[in-house]
Amino acid sequence: MPHLANKQRLKTYLDAFAHPGGQHDAVRDFFAPGAVIHHSHPFNDLSGPDDYITRFLSPLQTAFQGLFRRDYILTGGAFEGADWVTATGYYVGHFAGDWLGIKATCALAYLRVGEFHRMENGQAIESWIYLDIPELMIAAGQWPISDSPGRDRGYTSPHRGPATQDGLQLHENDPAHSEVSATLVTDMLRQLATPDEAWRPYWHDNMVWYGPAAFGSFVGLENFAGFQVPFEQAFSHWSGGSAGNGVTRHLTRQGDGDYVWSAGWPSLMAVRKDVFLGQPPSTDTLLMRVCDWWRREGDLLVENWVFVDIPDVLLQMGVDLFSGQHDVAPGPRMAA
Repeated sequence: MPHLANKQRLKTYLDAFAHPGGQHDAVRDFFAPGAVIHHSHPFNDLSGPDDYITRFLSPLQTAFQGLFRRDYILTGGAFEGADWVTATGYYVGHFAGDWLGIKATCALAYLRVGEFHRMENGQAIESWIYLDIPELMIAAGQWPISDSPGRDRGYTSPHRGPATQDGLQLHENDPAHSEVSATLVTDMLRQLATPDEAWRPYWHDNMVWYGPAAFGSFVGLENFAGFQVPFEQAFSHWSGGSAGNGVTRHLTRQGDGDYVWSAGWPSLMAVRKDVFLGQPPSTDTLLMRVCDWWRREGDLLVENWVFVDIPDVLLQMGVDLFSGQHDVAPGPRMAA
């Protein structure tokens, strides 16, 4: 089956990051020569494996001495006739050199990463890579947004893989079971931003939401609602996914056993009617690059790992987190 082979290919790629050395060769082997790699701001669109190495990986290796990586979810499957693999985890290293204008802490540091790869002939031909750069900034004491929920309410430890410790789905799952998982998530998402909070019945009371650090992470349905409801109310004219608005679309969404993934670039659009991340209301439309992984138990969702490209969101609101202090020039911001 191609899905299992693709998952094994991604696992081989990630294994090259278990220890320093050989990582550049692994990048050139996994990504097709002409691969298009959409990356979080400030990297944005990269062209092929060598551009990925030059503009992203090499500067990170210089800043994070002994760079390695640990992933706790790996899934794969088909969406709209294309084959996909996904993974999420952390880059880890000794933060010894400044990176993107973030001052080195000379201590162990973590950079959360999530990836989605569209595969052909065993290689990634188009990829979407999300980083939680604000998490690194908050941990380093260099986050400039004063009223971020992530700063006020905290975020969990970097070691936050699935409670079941089975996130590396390196086997074939029953397609019917996977489809039930995907349908559960799709039905839940349709209930977001509803006046009666109709998304609640889809979640376990003691669910955990591992959000982007600028938003925070929450355990328990009521604690999550304390973030989610004000977040929804801060915007109007919500539109997302494949809503036919000509802007947002689902890149991919599918189930793999008890796990489900989804990504969009952008995934959401809305108008900011209240203060958000310390920025005043505006009539401008805001676009959000978002991705998720969920895990279900029975008929309920119990864990959710979420990325939002916060630096890109803030840039749209006139806030450049990096103030021109990039190791490399920012790449073009283009919708996929």
